[in-house]
Amino acid sequence: SLLFHMTQTEVCPPSCNCKSLGEMKGLQVDCSSRKLTEVPALPLDTRRLYLHNNSLTSVPPGALDSLRSLKEVKIFDNPWNCDCHILYLKLWLEDISAPSLENIRCASPTSVRMKTLRQLTGNELGICKRLLPIKCLEFFWRDLILIAGAIITLTLVAWALKFSKKLVCQINL
Repeated sequence: SLLFHMTQTEVCPPSCNCKSLGEMKGLQVDCSSRKLTEVPALPLDTRRLYLHNNSLTSVPPGALDSLRSLKEVKIFDNPWNCDCHILYLKLWLEDISAPSLENIRCASPTSVRMKTLRQLTGNELGICKRLLPIKCLEFFWRDLILIAGAIITLTLVAWALKFSKKLVCQINL
């Protein structure tokens, strides 16, 4: 277990080329053009990360969270599958490197093919219900019930007013 922890944090991934950027400045980790289908375990002191021109379709949620000293990331030219699972990457890039959202293009599904990650809207990401916190869904149902209740109440009031007008007209006659 300790050995695994070390490999994940200190050692250069076998599929990549790592270069020190100087004392206490971190590493440049170049994993570009290696036909990678998943993001390898990366050293914690990664400062520059190059994952462009691979076969990545998505990044598992949390996979890049430990890279605290990251300053530059290149992750374009991958066949990204822009469904719900791309949400993590999109949000992570908004925080780390917003300009790179412009040059990351979706390969699938066909409805969003060639769109950039920046252009993607919530509707296009499909039904991401599973990724919503449960609390949000509770509020959704509560609000839905309140709205339905309000509509029913207004309908009854309108009906009662209409009925009472008829009643008043009949009494006058």
